[in-house]
Amino acid sequence: MSTAMNFGSKSFQPRPPDKGSFPLDHFGECKRFKEQFMRCLRENNSENASCRKESKEYLECRMERQLMAQEPLEKLGFGDLIDGKSETKTKF
Repeated sequence: MSTAMNFGSKSFQPRPPDKGSFPLDHFGECKRFKEQFMRCLRENNSENASCRKESKEYLECRMERQLMAQEPLEKLGFGDLIDGKSETKTKF
């Protein structure tokens, strides 16, 4: 006699999240950009605001090589870094 109970034929079908899931860079296509970003974080005590330029370049590399979905840089929070704009904001 089986002790497992079958309450229906439905089975759980996992699906990846809409955001935050992307292929690994198996061939190291963006390794240089990742290393620059990680070096910047180390040099700035993990203060990611100081490494926004490096972060933007890394994400651009991933998008260009289809390692993540294309997203407008403005939507990713880099609107102020587009077209040579400064990453520092003027304080009043």
